[in-house]
Amino acid sequence: MRLASPIASRQTLDRKQAASSEGKMRSIVFGLLAIMMISTGAAADDVKVINSDAWFPEGPIWYHDKLYYVEYGRQTVTTWDGKKNDIFWKQDGCGPSAVLPNTKGEFLVTCYDSNSIGHISADGKTLQPYTQDRDGHPFIGPNDFAPDKKGGVYFTGSGKGGPLIDASAYYIGPDGVVTKVADNLHNANGLVLSNDGKILYLIETEDNRLIEFDVREDGSLENRRVFLRLDDLIPGAPHIWPDGVKIDSKGDMYIGQSPRSLDAPGKIIVVDTNAKLLRTLSVPSPSMPNFAFGPDEKTLYVMALDQIDQAPWRGKVYEIPTR
Repeated sequence: MRLASPIASRQTLDRKQAASSEGKMRSIVFGLLAIMMISTGAAADDVKVINSDAWFPEGPIWYHDKLYYVEYGRQTVTTWDGKKNDIFWKQDGCGPSAVLPNTKGEFLVTCYDSNSIGHISADGKTLQPYTQDRDGHPFIGPNDFAPDKKGGVYFTGSGKGGPLIDASAYYIGPDGVVTKVADNLHNANGLVLSNDGKILYLIETEDNRLIEFDVREDGSLENRRVFLRLDDLIPGAPHIWPDGVKIDSKGDMYIGQSPRSLDAPGKIIVVDTNAKLLRTLSVPSPSMPNFAFGPDEKTLYVMALDQIDQAPWRGKVYEIPTR
């Protein structure tokens, strides 16, 4: 969500100025050539559009044979069952950025605009939301989710964006108690746990980097450090605004790009556990903030934007092969 997505994106949806100097343009060209050498651009026949008119799609998850995703521009949680898209839930003023099922079969939604975590029953009814942590502090810009294997859920609060270092990360324990586990983050966005649950990776969009924490037994975090700087990964390319992040069963990480500029490469970046660039994936749209794996990990459901500078932020939802 992502916004880190759509979140940081919504804060700064102005297009960047095109490179003006010949030297800068040359660096960009070299960077793009480097990307092309390791790109896996899905063939046209392999790319399937499953929603051709999605309004700022974000924060998807595959659950019980359906794709669940949010549409920030429509204020909805939408589902796709393999044949059609339907509205599962709608709440004006929420500003949804991500959706996630919990262990009870209910759903949580990061409501970026209302600064809350929406709570939905299994049949789509609105339940009491989360609005503050255990110390009574409100959230600022809830953005994306990362579940653990203990019934808990991490989520980011993006903060107010720009130069402010005011973002945070939270943990909803199995008991429903919300605890702040990290602060002083710069536009916190996507986040994901390692497969063994021992490391939490988190994107700071404004600093174009992925940081990591060690996870304690109680869900708290320690030993913050930088895992990867995206601009260092592909030198000479246009500035990369990272957004959502997912991890596959092998531990490879897929990183999306926030819809802030049409000058960016517009690729999903895949790295291994050592932060080595493995490949990039592309779709026909210029920005792809977030995505979800299908049940066999051979398919990636990509939330993409074509319009990044004004509402309703029209885009598409794609189904593409992961390789």
